[in-house]
Amino acid sequence: MKVGNVCSRLVIDVDQDEVVQRAAELMRKYHVGYLVVTESGDVDKVPIGVVTDRDIVVEVVAKAAAPDQLTVADIMTELPLVASENDEASDALDTMRSKGVRRVPVVDAKRSLIGVLAIDDLLQWVAADIGNMASIVGTQRHQESKLRA
Repeated sequence: MKVGNVCSRLVIDVDQDEVVQRAAELMRKYHVGYLVVTESGDVDKVPIGVVTDRDIVVEVVAKAAAPDQLTVADIMTELPLVASENDEASDALDTMRSKGVRRVPVVDAKRSLIGVLAIDDLLQWVAADIGNMASIVGTQRHQESKLRA
């Protein structure tokens, strides 16, 4: 399965020059804990960083810093791991595991942001496959019963 078929296409991005307060407001509004950071005026929205709710807590709240005085660029993780929409989901999972990340921006062939791949997405994909495998067992038993009757 390709990453583009598994990832969420609902992705919230934030400009690197935006204040952290605005990033937190976006997270609250859209019920997300992860924003992809893009450059000011970038029409293609190429990911240059990511910022998480944990970044805000650790880098701003815990330090009693002013969220309206810091920009997203001040606290973001730069040059994030990204996945191509044409990558195999299993390969993306291996890379995410080896790098210790739970979410990655997904880009198209032009490196433009098109989605986010999260562990949650991969769990749903794996769970669906397991469900399909389990249904084969039930179908096989049913078919065998009909055949022997």
